[in-house]
Amino acid sequence: MSEPIDLAIIGAGPAGMAAAALAAGHGLDVVVYDENQAPGGQIYRGFEAVAADRAADLDFLGDSYRAGLAIAHAFRASRARYQPSTSVWLIQKDRTIGISHAGRARMVEARRILIATGAMERPVPIPGWTLPGVMTVGAAQTALKAAGLVPRGPVVLGGKGPLLYQLAAQYLGAGVTIAAILETGARPLAALPHLVQAWWRTDYLEKGLALLRQIKNAGVTIIKNVSGLRAIGDGKLDAVEYRCGGTVQRIAAPLLLLHEGVIANVQLTMAIPAAHRWDEAQRCWHPVVDEYGDTDLEGIAVAGDGAGIGGAEAAASMGRLAALAAVHALGKISDGEFREIGYDLQRERRRYLAGRPFLDALYPPPAVAAALADDTLVCRCEEVSAGEIRRAVALGCTGPNQTKSFTRAGMGPCQGRMCGLTVAEVIADRLDRPMAEVGYYRIRPPIKPLTVGELAGLE
Repeated sequence: MSEPIDLAIIGAGPAGMAAAALAAGHGLDVVVYDENQAPGGQIYRGFEAVAADRAADLDFLGDSYRAGLAIAHAFRASRARYQPSTSVWLIQKDRTIGISHAGRARMVEARRILIATGAMERPVPIPGWTLPGVMTVGAAQTALKAAGLVPRGPVVLGGKGPLLYQLAAQYLGAGVTIAAILETGARPLAALPHLVQAWWRTDYLEKGLALLRQIKNAGVTIIKNVSGLRAIGDGKLDAVEYRCGGTVQRIAAPLLLLHEGVIANVQLTMAIPAAHRWDEAQRCWHPVVDEYGDTDLEGIAVAGDGAGIGGAEAAASMGRLAALAAVHALGKISDGEFREIGYDLQRERRRYLAGRPFLDALYPPPAVAAALADDTLVCRCEEVSAGEIRRAVALGCTGPNQTKSFTRAGMGPCQGRMCGLTVAEVIADRLDRPMAEVGYYRIRPPIKPLTVGELAGLE
């Protein structure tokens, strides 16, 4: 292997880009590995192409989308090396990294590692969710941002959370017909105690209210307190069924977009493994990190939504904090500079996170396990149903890893990303135990697909 990199960053979203610019600006040798073809992550996906196309009329994507340009410009202007279309399939405790690029795998070493892999959408298993015509809101937004693709027919959006309404507003701006928004239970009264703290983020609250006004002014039907969502169709989606007010109703539509919030993407940190904790408010696992993103593993840090859901602005602040810690650890700034800059960045991050408790209480993650019918698929890769998971528990399985052995749930190409939380919730519900006790899959490398030829070609 070649000389170790000072700082290897995995992911080029807001946290990764902001960290790279700060660290490179202080003289570190920085390499950013990114699965995508261009920087931006999910939240700022495709923004460089939009900025380069002066004829593009994509104002409907919103000011927050264009805000990523400042971070990107600083990143591109820095001396950080950017390696797109690169998968990281291994990180070891000694900070050895396995990467795959252009059909070739190799190992690199780093003095410090920053994992900035962000968040992923929470899986929403409902009857019929594997039908063509059923997608997640995030996947639809990716198609919109990356390629300007919008659906032709009417769309039903089901679930809750800011991203649901953001896409609805963007679709309206793009001329898409929205048949209905089926909201699965916002909790405004539960969020009220956090309103005073959230008032520090009046800009965020104003954006949310503006989105709702735009949607209501467009005449979109919003049906609240919906339950029992079902995708109906023979070979493709034909209609969406739901329960509201004690009655079952149906809406004909060729496209259903589901969203129940986002969760930290912990596959990489689980595989090392770093220490993790269960967050009951966000109902997902987080790596245990300090105020600068450092994990319990020397020289390995996590920043952005991968360390806990906070949004793009907070992610960028956390990226800078983690980069600052790396700069200090490698002797590029004094203790005094570290404390001074760190104080300002910590204050900035706290301000960006002020509205998070309000949002977590307003849009609580669903407890899906009890409501899952036995014939609902939980693991899409291996086609394992909720009933099969429950039967495995009846045979003595007390955790996801045992259940994996009995049912193959979690053994597919996604490595449990799409089923891990749901499988654990079904087990926890069946055994009446807390999720923190039930645990999660034991993730093993390679966490991304790797060919035998790539493995054979390793030095």
